[in-house]
Amino acid sequence: MTSRSHVVLITLLILPFAAPSSAQTPSDPGAAANVRQSGQYEQTLRSNSSFRAKRIQQECGPINDPQLHQQCVDSFGNAGTSSSTKHRQ
Repeated sequence: MTSRSHVVLITLLILPFAAPSSAQTPSDPGAAANVRQSGQYEQTLRSNSSFRAKRIQQECGPINDPQLHQQCVDSFGNAGTSSSTKHRQ
């Protein structure tokens, strides 16, 4: 089984647990699916360091400017640590 298959399998396994029960779900089915998928992605980033490292490489790897590259890496916040201090505004 490939690494990509593992990520897909893990994502499918955490699907029922990813979205908090108190989250407000939009009435549009497409928007609701987007909210669920976003929550799953964020949960996977927090819980799977290999997935997080791969996403950082995919998103930030092609950036040649050192400052922009660091800003890209920083945009992933503390997703890989257990005590996140990242706040969204």
